[in-house]
Amino acid sequence: MRRTEQKLRVGFLLLDSFTLNAFSGFVEAIRLAADHGGRSRQVACGWEVMGKGKVAASCGLTITATAPLINPEEVDYVAVCGGNGYRIRSQPQWLDQYLSEATEAGVPLIGLCTGTFNIARAGLMQGYPACVHWNVADEFHDQFPRVEAFTDRIFLDAGARITCAGSTGASDLALHLIHRHCGSEYAQQAIRHMMMQGQRAGTFPQAHFSKSTHDVKDEVVRRCAALMEQKINMPPSMDVLAAEVGISVRQLDRRFNQAMGQTPSQYFRSMRLSYALWRLTHTTDRIAEVAADAGFADSAHFHREFRKSYGTSPSLYRQSSNTF
Repeated sequence: MRRTEQKLRVGFLLLDSFTLNAFSGFVEAIRLAADHGGRSRQVACGWEVMGKGKVAASCGLTITATAPLINPEEVDYVAVCGGNGYRIRSQPQWLDQYLSEATEAGVPLIGLCTGTFNIARAGLMQGYPACVHWNVADEFHDQFPRVEAFTDRIFLDAGARITCAGSTGASDLALHLIHRHCGSEYAQQAIRHMMMQGQRAGTFPQAHFSKSTHDVKDEVVRRCAALMEQKINMPPSMDVLAAEVGISVRQLDRRFNQAMGQTPSQYFRSMRLSYALWRLTHTTDRIAEVAADAGFADSAHFHREFRKSYGTSPSLYRQSSNTF
């Protein structure tokens, strides 16, 4: 039964291969807001991990459920924590049924990381926008073309549906809900314990820097673009990229030009520069560090390419952006 003194209560559904970072970031923020001194008592906030037995995270760690599937009306939110199984286009009937019962009871659903896939698969995202991680955006669009999906933010609160790209953004979403239900002092208490600089708004941009490829029909080009994004700091040669997608460099060049209007090298360089631009805008990292992490051989090379694309130097761009 719901504890009446609790101002915020969340029921978690952990699915096979769920993303531990998203779940732990969310539940830890609630735990630290729930009690003084980090003592973990469920006083101001409460939570249950619902299910039967143990569920394995994508990293292999297992979590044991603390309760069966409780009456949805006993919680303020039902949070679905997804993971690596998002490409599987079916799910257990009990999950569809429980999410439908929560919806009928007026309980908002939260999609953490790829948990949004499961809510959409249950037919419960119609009419609601979704926030998804850039790495799964194309797959989400393929599976749910009628659901408008955004990768330009870390979470999206649409009332009855709240969706989060996952990773560290899950902590910000939890703080958002703590602030709403418990007040700013509880949110600040969690922020201090987690040694965070502050709470980011849902509109804080994801570190996303490649063009969307969901309209690109060539699967090889889409796979290659995804590989590039995962290897920004250590750019592989075109020979290596072509080998990874199983074609020759010449074929890769031709197919990229047909699909993207530019060579794979040009596309990759543009992606790396976009990443550097994001870092210059949203961090105080040294320019030499930004250059290295964007895969440039040295700062001089980075400066030349940056000026060629943006008409200014990295340092002058950072000054003019007035981000900090």
